[in-house]
Amino acid sequence: MMYRNTKNGYGAIARWMHWLMALGIFGLFALGYWMRTLTYYSPYYKPAPEIHQGIGLIMLALMLFRLFWRITNPSPDHAELTRPERMGSALLHWGFYPLLIVMMIAGYFITTLDGRPIHFFGLFDVPSIYTQKGLEKLAGQIHWILAYGIIGLALLHTLAALWHHFVKRDGVMMSILKDPD
Repeated sequence: MMYRNTKNGYGAIARWMHWLMALGIFGLFALGYWMRTLTYYSPYYKPAPEIHQGIGLIMLALMLFRLFWRITNPSPDHAELTRPERMGSALLHWGFYPLLIVMMIAGYFITTLDGRPIHFFGLFDVPSIYTQKGLEKLAGQIHWILAYGIIGLALLHTLAALWHHFVKRDGVMMSILKDPD
């Protein structure tokens, strides 16, 4: 098993990070969407946001590690891509990082701008680093808009991968699915 990326494909660490992030992004989106329907009297009104916040913090740590890994491990060389495909791929992939990080920071601020910490699964508290009451709504709007934008980009990314696999029949999608040769 190859852990690092090669010219022919992504290594195990990049592949695992890719799929963990995909699962986390779609899972947190679904949880966040469902949380917006909860009323004060719902038994999930308090635990659902705490789960969302805890997983969001894990995702932030994974995102920072993934960014480090991406910088230190070049992507496979997909010679079969046209110049516009190569540029679109780079724009999409590198666009995910700042959007996800800003969305996660906005999520952090939704809870902490009033001085409250985030309770990480009852293990420890992540303290508020900045307080300014009244900005929670703005942080929430940023978080919400970016969440929908990221889901849109993830769907575009998925459609592009499927197009490469089923229409172009090149090795682009397989590079994230199997060990490089």
